[in-house]
Amino acid sequence: MTSQIIYKGELRTAATHLQSGSVIETDAPTDNQGKGELFSPTDLVATALGACMVTTMGIKARTMDIVLDGTRLDVTKVMASDPRRISKIIVHMFFPSTLNLDDKQKEILERTAHTCPVERTLHPDVELDMQFNW
Repeated sequence: MTSQIIYKGELRTAATHLQSGSVIETDAPTDNQGKGELFSPTDLVATALGACMVTTMGIKARTMDIVLDGTRLDVTKVMASDPRRISKIIVHMFFPSTLNLDDKQKEILERTAHTCPVERTLHPDVELDMQFNW
C-alpha cells in the first residue's frame, strides 16, 4: 500500500503516507460545499503535476551538473462543470537568475519535464499550459 485515507467528516480527509508517516489533510473547496481551509483533492492533482515536473527535471539536472535549487512554480487549476472536473492546469516555472544555461540544456530540461509520470497520467482532455521562464 502507498497510503491510507481516513474520512474525518465535514468533507475533510487525512491521508497518511505509509512509508514515511507524513500526513496530508484535504478539504472540499468553497465552490463545492467545503471550507477551503486546506488543499482540495483536485488542488493536489494540479500541485502533483508541478512537483512531478520539477522533480523529474531535478533528476535530469543532476546528471548534467546543473543545480535547480530556488526554482519556483506557480500552479493554477481551472475547474469545469457538467461533469465537474479539472479542465486546465497552468504551470509557470521561474528559474533563478543565476542559472546560466544554453539553449540545448534548456531544451533537454523542458523535454524532461514533459515526460513526468503525472503528466503522462492525466487525461488528454485536461488542457496544459506550461511556461518555462529562464
